[in-house]
Amino acid sequence: MLAIVIALGVPSYRTWIQNAKLRNAAESILNGLQLARSEAVARNQVVRFSMGDGSSWTVCLVDGDDCTLIQSRATGDGSSAAVTVVANPVISDVNFNALGRGTDVVIDVDVNAEVMSAADSRNLRIIVNGGSVRMCDPNVAAPDSRAC
Repeated sequence: MLAIVIALGVPSYRTWIQNAKLRNAAESILNGLQLARSEAVARNQVVRFSMGDGSSWTVCLVDGDDCTLIQSRATGDGSSAAVTVVANPVISDVNFNALGRGTDVVIDVDVNAEVMSAADSRNLRIIVNGGSVRMCDPNVAAPDSRAC
C-alpha cells in the first residue's frame, strides 16, 4: 500500500521541486534588479544588473570603464541548471540611472522541456519598464493580479 502511494506521489513531488527552483530563480533575478534600482537611487549613480549563465547575475556600480561589485549570485544558489532565462530584447545588462529608471526588458524564466513538460512548468516573467520592476505569470488571465 505504501509503495503505491509513493509511486503516485513521486511525479507530483518532482514537479513541485522543479517549479520551486524556477520560482527561486525568478525571485532572485527580481531581487537583483530591485537591488540595482535601489542602489542607483541611493548612490545617485548608474548601477548595472548583468545576467550571467543560467540564472546567475551581478550588480555593480558603474564608474567610467570600471564596475565595482555590489552583489552577485551563482546559478546553483537555490536554483538549478535546468532553469532557462531569456531576455527580450536579448541583452545581458540592465543599467539603472540615478532616478531609478532602467532599460526596458522582459525576462522569461522557465524550465528546460527535457526536465519537465510545458504543461507542468509554472514559467514566470519579470518586466522592467522604466522605473518599475515586477514579476508576473504569463499563463494567468486578467483581472488576476498575477497576470502580465
